[in-house]
Amino acid sequence: MAKYYPEFAGDFERLLASVDGRTVAVVGHSRPDGDCIGSQVAIARVLAARGCRAVCVNTDTVPRRLAYVARKMAFVRTDEALGMPQDAAAIFVDCADHARAGERLRSRFPLPEGSVDHHLSNGGFARINIVDSSSAATCEVLAGLFIDAGLHIDAATATALFAGIITDTGQFRFNSTSQRSFDLAGELVSRGASPSEAGFELYERESLGKLQLLQRFLASLQLEIGGRVCIGTLPPGIFEATGTTAEDTEGLVDYARCIDGVEVGVLIEERSEGGVKASLRAKNPLCRLDLVAGRFGGGGHACAAGLNMKTGQDEFRPLLLAALRESLRAMDAERLRESP
Repeated sequence: MAKYYPEFAGDFERLLASVDGRTVAVVGHSRPDGDCIGSQVAIARVLAARGCRAVCVNTDTVPRRLAYVARKMAFVRTDEALGMPQDAAAIFVDCADHARAGERLRSRFPLPEGSVDHHLSNGGFARINIVDSSSAATCEVLAGLFIDAGLHIDAATATALFAGIITDTGQFRFNSTSQRSFDLAGELVSRGASPSEAGFELYERESLGKLQLLQRFLASLQLEIGGRVCIGTLPPGIFEATGTTAEDTEGLVDYARCIDGVEVGVLIEERSEGGVKASLRAKNPLCRLDLVAGRFGGGGHACAAGLNMKTGQDEFRPLLLAALRESLRAMDAERLRESP
């Protein structure tokens, strides 16, 4: 049978050999999503089966809707991870850059053994880097690596990997979705992943507060740049007012993007302590949102990126709009070059 990722076979074998028998911190990014938690659980389970003491590490807690993926898996926060043995190895997953896990974890593990990722902006910060930006999810990369290497994938591992693929493909709707995404999802279902369980846990357990948060976000939507950009905002104190947390912002920005004629959707979350967090989503990869976010110290994918700024919205918004105008002009020029 043809291999899914033959180009990474040697690197993956070296990574596994380098951590065999060791304590391993499997580090994910802050405000973890399905691909992050799924990747952490999957590789931690595989490492544990090989005799490692694998611990998942995050700056934030596991989101409520992903608790079913993390069952029976050890997750610790940053403070506890700082007390791990000095010779503990680290593997970062789904982190576009070293700092995505937080500065303290970056300092604790200055040169991780490995990085497994699919972000276009990942330049490689580990000793062994397995990064494929053509993959829709880090879980897609891991699923292919596990199958290629002949590793056992039990039902819990399959469930974790399936969660990452289904969330990062937008339920197989985003343009990053490929035949490989479907092939690997099918392989995971054959190994015990349940699409109905994933659908229920991920998309049919919203809280009333989350819907109230969505209501406030939709009421804030404004069209910019001739209707090609739609921006929605969440004001300071909104989480307290709706009884929600930052994890409940997952998926909100897609409502801004889905409007007919809109090329880029934006969510700007204003922080109570000052500054903003912005999530960017585009319909066309030519928009290169990873480059837009990179201008503000962020990163991500061509169609999905994020950033944090210490400036307020009034100062940040015109800077973002200027960067998006430039990005849209570049996309239009590329479309003209590609047209017959």
